Amino acid sequence: MDDGGGSADAGTMSTAPESHPVVDDVVGTVAGSLDPARWRLVEAPQPASLDAPDAWAYHAVADIDREQHLEIYGYDDLALEARDVLSGMQHQEYEAKRRFVILAAREPAGEPEVPDVVAHLFVCRSTSSNTHLGESYASVRPAARGQGLGSALMDLGEGLCRADGRTVLFTATQHATEVPAGPGAVEATTGAGRVPADEPGPRFVARRGYVLEQVERHSTLDLPVEPELLARLGRDARAAAGDGYRTHTWTDEVPDRWLDEVGVLFTRMSTDAPVGGVDYREDPWDAERVRTWLTEERGKDHGVLTTAVEHVGSGTLAGFTVITYPEDRPGFAFQDDTIVLTEHRGHRLGMLVKVVNLEALARLRPATQRIHTWNAEENAHMLAINVALGFAPAGGWDAWQRKLTPGADA
Repeated sequence: MDDGGGSADAGTMSTAPESHPVVDDVVGTVAGSLDPARWRLVEAPQPASLDAPDAWAYHAVADIDREQHLEIYGYDDLALEARDVLSGMQHQEYEAKRRFVILAAREPAGEPEVPDVVAHLFVCRSTSSNTHLGESYASVRPAARGQGLGSALMDLGEGLCRADGRTVLFTATQHATEVPAGPGAVEATTGAGRVPADEPGPRFVARRGYVLEQVERHSTLDLPVEPELLARLGRDARAAAGDGYRTHTWTDEVPDRWLDEVGVLFTRMSTDAPVGGVDYREDPWDAERVRTWLTEERGKDHGVLTTAVEHVGSGTLAGFTVITYPEDRPGFAFQDDTIVLTEHRGHRLGMLVKVVNLEALARLRPATQRIHTWNAEENAHMLAINVALGFAPAGGWDAWQRKLTPGADA
């Protein structure tokens, strides 16, 4: 996530499911393909809060996600929480999102008090840019695999994307360790990064015609960073930056003075950060979208720590870095977006903003034990900064893409 970004804002969008004859037909066809004696496909209701009776689906999504992360990594730092699901679904200003779940069929005595959710699907389609691209993510409890549920859900997600005119399909998998080159590995088209070919996720999406376009290295940093190391890296970075740059650090906000400038940085994340072979195009941000992002993070009960670097001569921002963290889980945090604009590179500004933000995190949240981050395997410069800080490889996030041939994939 050192190479990626998010979006959001509350209260201005409709949460009603989209309805259209073609869309309804896609949903109906997939629902009808399931054995009604065993399974039911339903759209997840949108609850007003996580305490509402109809919040069962979002709690189940988080439970399945936790199960899968424990299976892959042995810990649940990276798993969705129900509040993440709720806040994300409440914020659809820039993306159209839908969630579906598959339930085990009702018991003879009637509907159980809490439905038995065995699988879920998240479908996301950008509406502000990249309107050619559609994303589908299907998850099945390990105990329910091998029964066609993942295939049914991906049929649904892909069908909804096609019905919306999307011509490029996207999904992702995760892995805990990189395998050596050879028949047991799938190589990314970038030539950097591999995934284990025989794990359930890669095997499943490869069978559906998806191509591995990029691998992002997942890395972790144990805290605290050795003080002398951080001091030395910061001193060297400040010397390289000189008097021409100064840093600003903000907690849970971006001052109005800088909202448009931060929007520029997020926009440049979509054009300057490596995307491998993924057909991802410019994604514009403005001040309102930055406010929206902060609102969504607050809805997830996430803290946001941002350090930006200003070019003194022009009064504009040259780069920034962001750390987010769940307020009630002090053990870990996430190193999210980091960028230095091309025209300001060569002054060690990437290292500078990261050191300043880590120093701020140590003061603000000294109980934090580790930080997770993700970088494209071909992003040698950013990886070098992270390695110098002490980040160690911990797996990968894998970007898979399938391009549709008009008229041949309907």
